Amino acid sequence: MSSYTIFGRPGCGFCVRARQLLDMKKLPYKYVDIHAEGITPADLEKTIGKPVRTVPQIFHGEKYVGGFTELNEYLKNAA
Repeated sequence: MSSYTIFGRPGCGFCVRARQLLDMKKLPYKYVDIHAEGITPADLEKTIGKPVRTVPQIFHGEKYVGGFTELNEYLKNAA
C-alpha cells in the first residue's frame, strides 16, 4: 500500500484535519513541515506542476491528490 505525504506548516488547521483523517482511517503517512525543511511554495510548484498558494499539499505515493478537501473526496471514492 502506498503511503501518503502531507506537506504542511505549523498552525494550519487543514493540515491537522488531513492528519486526523488519515489517522482515523489507519492509513500510513509522512508529514513534512515545509518551514522546518526549508521548502518554499516555488519548490512545491515544481513538484506539483501548478502554482501553490495553500497547504496542505497531499500525495498518495507519487500521485498528487490536492488539499484537504480533495483528500476527503479521494478517500470517499477509494472506498
